[in-house]
Amino acid sequence: MANAIFYYKPNSPYDDIKGVKHHFPKRYLRTVEQSIGDWVVYYGPVIGMPSRYYTMVAKPTHITPDTEKEGHYYTYLEESVDFDHPLEYSEHGGYETGLFKADGKPNGGRVINAIRPLSDEDFRSIINAGLSAQDEWPARTDNPDEASSSDGFGELHQTPLAGPYGERPIISQLVNRPFRDAKFRHHIRKLYDRTCAFTGLRLINGKGRPEVEAAHIIPVENGGNDSIQNGIALSGTVHWMFDRGLLSLSDDFDILPSRHLNYDVSHMLHADMKARVPEDPAHQPHPHYLDWHRTNKFKK
Repeated sequence: MANAIFYYKPNSPYDDIKGVKHHFPKRYLRTVEQSIGDWVVYYGPVIGMPSRYYTMVAKPTHITPDTEKEGHYYTYLEESVDFDHPLEYSEHGGYETGLFKADGKPNGGRVINAIRPLSDEDFRSIINAGLSAQDEWPARTDNPDEASSSDGFGELHQTPLAGPYGERPIISQLVNRPFRDAKFRHHIRKLYDRTCAFTGLRLINGKGRPEVEAAHIIPVENGGNDSIQNGIALSGTVHWMFDRGLLSLSDDFDILPSRHLNYDVSHMLHADMKARVPEDPAHQPHPHYLDWHRTNKFKK
């Protein structure tokens, strides 16, 4: 097994879903085969930004031939999680050994490879930079002074992990559920400005912690990953209804109420029945995840 770089470009001609499946030509088959069961880093352009960036880590699980396009393959991925922010590929002298020449210019022979091996050392460097930000709004605390705030927005007691996410190095925590939950929650709350996408509700306690929750569209127990495109910010009650299929979302972000609802919840939701999602398509719920929710969860 070995780490690798996967180049991803939004709206490319390849049949990719970032963090779910990666479409590639045969010339990269050997490198992808070596990455199965290990970790890969997504790399490429980011809409509205001028360079190339490392943006996500994921684990390839298996490869299948493309039955419609000769000489092409798919690799499928799991445990995908976005970085706290895109890492510009040349910052700090570059993260990948050999990607730049002695004069500081990119090494064209290496940069041109859309899928390329990544050394253990370079992988650690990228991951530690990409997932090192601390949660601005930790969900719970064991501090008695914070367990119940003056605004009545109380919090339950919970002993926190040692350090921001425990004492273990970040890489060893990539499969650690508390670490991944904290990352996913922080990313979604930040992207949605701590506001429920369905209701516009934005409750913040005295310590700055929001009431809004980070909901997985495809739940983790059903194979869902921690990509921000598999997430949406929802208030507690709406999250409960969403998880039980009483509410869903169209690809155009229309809020879909189930006919199985035995009460009218329209007064709780945006009057136009439209969810408020980030403007950047790369941060919006992806149709792949929304289709799964409508097909497998939504009680029509």
